[in-house]
Amino acid sequence: MNSSPDTYPAAVEHATNASGVSWGAIFAGAAGAAALSLILILLGSGLGFSAMSPWANEGASAKGLGISTVVWLAVTQILASGMGGYLAGRLRVKWANLHGDEVYFRDTAHGFLSWAVATLVAAVLVVGSVGSLVGGGVKAGASVVSGAASAATQVAGTAATNTSSDQYGYFVDSLLRDNRPVAVSDDAARGVVVRIFTKTLANDGQLTAEDRTYLAQLVAQRTNLSQADAQARVDQVYGQTRQAVEDVKLKAKQAADTAAKVAAMAALWTFVALLCGAFIASLAAIWGGRRRDAVTYLEDPRYTGTASTSAAPIR
Repeated sequence: MNSSPDTYPAAVEHATNASGVSWGAIFAGAAGAAALSLILILLGSGLGFSAMSPWANEGASAKGLGISTVVWLAVTQILASGMGGYLAGRLRVKWANLHGDEVYFRDTAHGFLSWAVATLVAAVLVVGSVGSLVGGGVKAGASVVSGAASAATQVAGTAATNTSSDQYGYFVDSLLRDNRPVAVSDDAARGVVVRIFTKTLANDGQLTAEDRTYLAQLVAQRTNLSQADAQARVDQVYGQTRQAVEDVKLKAKQAADTAAKVAAMAALWTFVALLCGAFIASLAAIWGGRRRDAVTYLEDPRYTGTASTSAAPIR
């Protein structure tokens, strides 16, 4: 049976010339999703900061905070993307004369596009707002750390400062070194010891025979120990210093490895959460599109009571 010439070309022209993208619906869904994402992430940030404590062994653990952050990010993506996709599917125009598979494809595309736009918008908004919150928390923590750092600096004294500013101090001391046990002030002796320790630890970590003997002479002057006992004390204290430096290096390496693993896991789970958001947005858009296409027919009162009753669809 041939199609009527006055209806078929019009349908073909409509299907060919009409755009298959409802940008108004996409931007509406993206705006809703971005706003909901911002609200939920700010809520999660507030809950996370309330669960933290500056005191040791109090508040939530780092592992617990990490797991809760991943879960909250996934929940945020599911809720925000679902709402944005549903709005994009429900607010789109109705496509006539299309196969059902094409309608499903367009709804899926609308949900995905709304998720993509919302993700870009939320990335800009969330980075700015959450960054300010995190910056405030970091500044608060930095004030506590700076207090501890200032106390440590006072304990260290001025010898470390002189060592950092005088990189050739060790060689100058070696040039003026006397084999005789010359009496020097405590500050001068402390500076010499610090420079010898710093230079040795920065290289192979082994005290030379000359440095070991000279340090023993300085110790013997101030402790009334014999040269042999002073050398034994030098070996003991230097061994403790070397072990402390090795422990600091090991802890720094472990902290760096942990930070790298945390960054990798955070990136991985963020990818998974965003992928779930894209899927949920597309699925919700299909659902919203089906609700949009569910046509309810109302009787036209102009034709009430006539023999040929027609129905006017609500578009």
